[in-house]
Amino acid sequence: MEIAARQGGVIINADALQVFANWHVLTARPSPQEIALTPHALYGHVPGSQGYSVGHWLRDVVPFLNGEQRPIIVGGTGLYFTALTEGLADIPDIPKAIRQQADTRIQAEGHRPMLDDLDPATTGRIDTNNPVRVQRAWEVLQATGRGLAAWQDDTPAPLLALDNAETILIDAARDWLAERADRRFDLMLQNGALDEARANLADWDPMRPSSKAIGAPELIAYLTGKMSLEQAGDSAKTATRRYAKRQRTWFRARMKTWNRIARP
Repeated sequence: MEIAARQGGVIINADALQVFANWHVLTARPSPQEIALTPHALYGHVPGSQGYSVGHWLRDVVPFLNGEQRPIIVGGTGLYFTALTEGLADIPDIPKAIRQQADTRIQAEGHRPMLDDLDPATTGRIDTNNPVRVQRAWEVLQATGRGLAAWQDDTPAPLLALDNAETILIDAARDWLAERADRRFDLMLQNGALDEARANLADWDPMRPSSKAIGAPELIAYLTGKMSLEQAGDSAKTATRRYAKRQRTWFRARMKTWNRIARP
């Protein structure tokens, strides 16, 4: 916001959960006051009942890359940034039947058995601890007969080359970040996260992309009597720390050339 205030520009969301309309507090979207001060885009513009992929995001971000205001792209979803600056494979849409088959299998046995079906090149390239990435690779193979790695090797030119951008990577120390993440979840509860979860309870579907918001499954579990609020909070904080660890791994592997700012 300070960069935008000083030099102009529009702040564009690159967080895969902040795109959804049904989670505001829980995904730490900008406040109405912040949006009133500075132009923001691609925050909360997708209904929670819909799917949304990196391909959708790339299509949505194109008008801002060619607009009059300088784009200031901010967020924590590393895949969005690498797709933007390195290109994204033009993979056909996944048929609904295959998506449903994958969802059913994930619910029944988890994502680990899916790894046995993937080709070695794809297995070596994806985050095998991330169920979403494993499911995506499995779906691509089932739908197209080609491994995700093969599609990625045919990737077209990026929409925004790194040579045409100023890259900034905040490298936050693990313990510093963990303490802030724990405190932030407590603040989210104070500021209405539980009310948001209540509003999502009636048509809750754990397989929707919007339901992957950290803390959402835990708060739903509390509301349905499956765990205490304290247990839900502890579980959400643990999930946040695990996600931060995966982020750091991605940043080290895929953003080696970015300008790094260390946070003690």
